[in-house]
Amino acid sequence: MSTIIKPRPKLYVLDNGRMSMDKNWLIAMHNPATISNPNAPAEFVEFPIYTVLIDHPEGKILFDTACNPNSMGFEGRWSEATQKSFPWVAGEECYLHNRLEQLRVRPEEIKYVIASHLHMDHAGCLEMFTNATIIVHEDELNGALQSYARNEKEGAYVWADIDAWIKNQLQWRTVKRHEDHLNLAEGIQIINCGSGHAWGMLGLHIEMPETGGIILASDTIYTAESYGPPVKPPGVIYDSVGYRNSVEKIRTLAHRTSSQVWFGHDGNQFSQLRKSTEGYYE
Repeated sequence: MSTIIKPRPKLYVLDNGRMSMDKNWLIAMHNPATISNPNAPAEFVEFPIYTVLIDHPEGKILFDTACNPNSMGFEGRWSEATQKSFPWVAGEECYLHNRLEQLRVRPEEIKYVIASHLHMDHAGCLEMFTNATIIVHEDELNGALQSYARNEKEGAYVWADIDAWIKNQLQWRTVKRHEDHLNLAEGIQIINCGSGHAWGMLGLHIEMPETGGIILASDTIYTAESYGPPVKPPGVIYDSVGYRNSVEKIRTLAHRTSSQVWFGHDGNQFSQLRKSTEGYYE
């Protein structure tokens, strides 16, 4: 009698380039002026943009979609002011569709896309996934669509990105405020982090057979410095009380489940992660 070998999930970390910005956006008031240092210098820092692909027996799952390849440049989707404040640099191999192609994965094969939130560096390629169910926090989708309806072309929600989502008739599934710990596939739960960095944030809790627990926090927690303790909120924030609550929620979950937390934009942590060009986690 032969035993059936059950396929195991594989988790791939996709490197989608680098972004830079004033560190005050990452860690609010990280270097405030004082009477003895009245002109405290600003610091322009670089950090990673990345996405995560889970090749799961129940279907392929993508967490975030990075920046759109057409974001930068004279005719880029991002405004000139945004390009100057938050420049994104990526070789063509870093573009999401090329990273997927390296793994022989076509966009139409993706079953679920989890949009942690809809800022330009996380939702820029959603338009590619017309076969997938796009899962996003209801408050986040409502807020982004309002910014579109009001024709707000500055800021983290990019008008041309949203326009493409609408024209490509994406299939949305929204997570309501009261919904949490939603089972997506065996060993994978959607975490409702609520309002904080943005109107509504989602994370993913993954139990891998060998690696153990991983929490994809995205921008609910930018970096290890943000995580603390003490918790250090970012300069890009919608709800400061909600932000602290969501960080502590993730800390509690990580402790209870002995999970590692993968931050949204931590260069030191990212340098130590195994990239899709090097292998995968299982």
